[in-house]
Amino acid sequence: MKEEEIKKQEEENILDNEENSETSENPEASENTESSENTESSENSEEKDPLETALDEIEQLKDKYLRSVAEFDNYRKRTLKEKAELILNGGEKAVQAILPVIDDMERALENGEKTDDPAVLREGMELIYQKFMKALESLGVKKIETEGADFDTDMHEAVAMVPGMGDDKKGKVIDCLQTGYQLNDKVIRHAKVAVGQ
Repeated sequence: MKEEEIKKQEEENILDNEENSETSENPEASENTESSENTESSENSEEKDPLETALDEIEQLKDKYLRSVAEFDNYRKRTLKEKAELILNGGEKAVQAILPVIDDMERALENGEKTDDPAVLREGMELIYQKFMKALESLGVKKIETEGADFDTDMHEAVAMVPGMGDDKKGKVIDCLQTGYQLNDKVIRHAKVAVGQ
């Protein structure tokens, strides 16, 4: 009986030694058991609560919305400032185009005192007028042609009706009492005309 107990004990020792040697020889097995436990715990931590996920998304959307509102507000302020500057300094180009004409008129006035010849004064005035008209044309201003034109309510303003001019002059512009002007094809002043009846 003692021999059987001794054999059993020896077999148990051998089995314990084999188990110990397997764990010491194969550390991966022990790591695998530990890593499997770690992955289970990390999976639990990675799986967020749907409420938490939704709250994070709401925060991101709120941030985007606030940034968009601030950006639009800055854009609105910038455009208002630019618009105010345009209104304030919008005539700068026109004034710069007219300044040389003013210089010519000042010179003509100075020279007009030195001469009594009306032809010279008339010629100077014509040159200044032509220069002024070129300056206006460079800004997009042009005269509305009225000579022999059909009466057009978009371009002309009838201030007088002239009866008895004949059928060929009916509805035509007979005389221009005040010249009309267009700015870039927009009428800024209607031509005041007399129309045949």
